[in-house]
Amino acid sequence: MRIHKEGIKMIPLMAVLTGGLYALLYWLIPIFIIQLIIAVIAIIFMILVVRFFRNPNVITPPKDGVVYAPAEGKVVVIEKTYEGEYHKEDRIQVSIFMSPLNVHVNRSPIKGVVDFFKYHPGKFLVAWHPKSSTDNERTSVGFKTENGVTILMRQIAGAVARRIAFYPKVGDAVEQGTSVGFIRFGSRVDLFLPLDADIKVKIGDLTKGGETEVAYLDKR
Repeated sequence: MRIHKEGIKMIPLMAVLTGGLYALLYWLIPIFIIQLIIAVIAIIFMILVVRFFRNPNVITPPKDGVVYAPAEGKVVVIEKTYEGEYHKEDRIQVSIFMSPLNVHVNRSPIKGVVDFFKYHPGKFLVAWHPKSSTDNERTSVGFKTENGVTILMRQIAGAVARRIAFYPKVGDAVEQGTSVGFIRFGSRVDLFLPLDADIKVKIGDLTKGGETEVAYLDKR
């Protein structure tokens, strides 16, 4: 299993903290069965931490006009809304909620260039809260295709997320499905698509980043 670069420092840190806490509890509670239970909990916790930072190999078939899911998770919102930051017009919003058990690598939904980027400090409401898209800590990333079509991707921190990473810079070229970011410990990704986009998912659908076709930018 490949580990994402965000986990290279985090996993050893969590291992040290977990080991230290276990050693303290082992010393404070000299009862074997309780010590055994604590050891099992610590091992399970570390397995989950390592699993959280997994970085699976994804092969995204290049398809013109296709918007791929930027994240693994569950579709929780599909609605018309006003996007006032980048497009300043009505858009179709598709939101994907990522639980702590999902892969948290974020992938480019389209082939094009990064046309816009802005980081917003904010709150840490639960990621499915209606106001998390505008009130939570987040990044807004605009992508532009070779044909001039633009979409906005918003990475949103959840209640326990404390790090949002986006790696390309404005002007950088990106390919469909390539890793562009990471959100730590439960979060959400919003896409703002043109009103005439042909949406291929529905509420409750499970997505895989770089694999699930969310929409076509030209009706098919």
